[in-house]
Amino acid sequence: MIRVAFDIGGTFTDFVLHDDADGGGTHFLKVPSTPRNPGEAVMAGLEVLLDKAGIEAGAVDGVLHATTVATNAVLERKGAAAGLITTEGFRDVLIIGRQKRYETYDLYINKPEPLVARRHIAEVTERVDFDGAVVTGLDMASVDRAIDAMLDAGRETVAVSLMHAYANPAHEQAIRDRISARAPDLSVSISSEISPKFREYERTSTTVANAYVKPIVDRYIANLETALSARGFRNELFVMQSSGGLVSTDIARDYPIRIIESGPAAGVLMGAGVGLAEGTEHVITFDMGGTTAKLGAVDGGAPAIMPTFEVGHVRYKKGSGLPINVPSVELLEIGAGGGSIARVELGMIVVGPESAGADPGPICYGQGGTRPTITDANVVLGYIAPDWFNAGAMTLDAEAARQGIEREIGAPLGLEAGAAAWGVHLVATANMENAMRIVSVEQGRDPRRYAMVAFGGAGPLHAARMARTIGIPRVIVPSGAGVGSAIGLMEAEPRIDVSATRVMRLEPGSSKAIADLYRDLEQRARVDLPRLGDAAAPVWSRYAQMRYAGQGFEVHVDLPSGPIDANYAEAAMAAFKIAYEGKNKFLDSDAMIEVVDWTLVAHVPSGRKGGIGRPDEPVSVSARPKSRMAWFPEAGGYVETRILTRADLTRVGTVTGPAIIEDPDSTTVVLPNDTARISPAGHLVVEIAR
Repeated sequence: MIRVAFDIGGTFTDFVLHDDADGGGTHFLKVPSTPRNPGEAVMAGLEVLLDKAGIEAGAVDGVLHATTVATNAVLERKGAAAGLITTEGFRDVLIIGRQKRYETYDLYINKPEPLVARRHIAEVTERVDFDGAVVTGLDMASVDRAIDAMLDAGRETVAVSLMHAYANPAHEQAIRDRISARAPDLSVSISSEISPKFREYERTSTTVANAYVKPIVDRYIANLETALSARGFRNELFVMQSSGGLVSTDIARDYPIRIIESGPAAGVLMGAGVGLAEGTEHVITFDMGGTTAKLGAVDGGAPAIMPTFEVGHVRYKKGSGLPINVPSVELLEIGAGGGSIARVELGMIVVGPESAGADPGPICYGQGGTRPTITDANVVLGYIAPDWFNAGAMTLDAEAARQGIEREIGAPLGLEAGAAAWGVHLVATANMENAMRIVSVEQGRDPRRYAMVAFGGAGPLHAARMARTIGIPRVIVPSGAGVGSAIGLMEAEPRIDVSATRVMRLEPGSSKAIADLYRDLEQRARVDLPRLGDAAAPVWSRYAQMRYAGQGFEVHVDLPSGPIDANYAEAAMAAFKIAYEGKNKFLDSDAMIEVVDWTLVAHVPSGRKGGIGRPDEPVSVSARPKSRMAWFPEAGGYVETRILTRADLTRVGTVTGPAIIEDPDSTTVVLPNDTARISPAGHLVVEIAR
């Protein structure tokens, strides 16, 4: 089987082509992204990739894709013209949000800006109770008035989120049917399908976000499929979901909210596979590209899954972003990529979140950028070779980077270029260290028990210093680290998650109710299974959000698989106690346990675990310099630093820092007294000095 995977990032688009057959090959590629039309970079990269592999497009059996198009539409508020229809009296749910402030003592905080303005929110007369009982029937005259308001306002897409629709979706379905009859071109998203869970603010926010990006994603995927077909690709395109599973484009277009963390989720999958190959089940993943840095976690060999997440955090504060109520790989994303812009504010260096992106890019790209970035700082520090960026595909202007750092950072602070660049590097690293503490320590994870898997074009540059500060003993830089998320796509499997809210206190007699509930969820999942495009039988798994009765928060609990017998409730309670103690370090032996949300997962095994190996094309490095001046404050500033490749490490064994390991798609900085080696699996392993 020949598969192609590509991940569109804010600065670069990454590609992997892999042939599973004996004698087949693996090829990696990075090309600059084209933000105005992401498909341009995709098609240009595919041309190069197919030429390198020497195959025709029609020979490719699978095309896998991770994208940030939905995320960017929300973050940049560039989605479709959206409206919302809700229950009479609940027009302001999105505006009110949650009462709790994410900064208790800051009088000037701003709440997340809703994706729908209040003037585009219409009410209908109806009311359903929490148990699904109809209190007030749906008034169709009010529905028609709401539809008229949407049409008069020029709305392209509409979200429908009614009170307690998760318990009884009949009214939402009736509204969708009336919209389809009266305005068939109006895109509709209903909360009972998008996020059938309680908590009306989160459910409404999720449904609105789905509606907001639905026309954008629909057009994007349609154009991409057309371009792929015209080029000769014959097999279906699969898209990565936030949960770490693949879905067909049909499902992605109907439920685009499921792909909002598409690329980062693929990277965490890759990190899990690399950790297992290196003998560790506990991993913190660190993915730093050109625009953002993403941190994730792998516990027990599997990516940590959370039932909800937020988009557009302010200073990593919970409650500061837009809540998205769909399953997602646990991630924290911050504006710290290679293209993040550095500046001086109030006598201090500030880095990000604004990014130079791919256009114009950092100063050293020579494409019109005038503001210094992290990449410019790393060039000035000697960490990045100007003539070996992206395997020599780009030549960087080191002198322009130095002048930009001196002008914008050094002059205001009275520093020469090297010290100013070091300040930029250190501030960026400290920002990411803070985020890593949130992912690790604040979630009950002891960094000393975890390895860090660092990838992305810029991740290995900063990984060792982050690990040393936070106490992580080992950094693993995978083969193909610069295209890590694209490699992660190769590890992914088709997957569907279906969830429902049903608050249930667990007791020995609860097993039958649990069996009935999961039977209903399986029926829902089987509706979408044929759309996965794979005839193989699915493997089923279950998890739930559970708590002690009376608590206002839940913990993720993996429930036992297999038949649900008379003792299943007791097994679920035992699983909860393990998960709760692991997260909170205590148990309440007398409190009742209750389940809030139930989830059933259907995934189709691919049988392709274990990584894809190294790229086949040899990279000529015989003429590369064996050393250059690089900045290490532990050694007093600029010092002559050894430059190696993975092939060099394989030959010499273990190397002690300071050293720089150059790959075609990324560069790893080894700090003084740290040691680096190539593992039997082909990954670069850096042992951090204590």
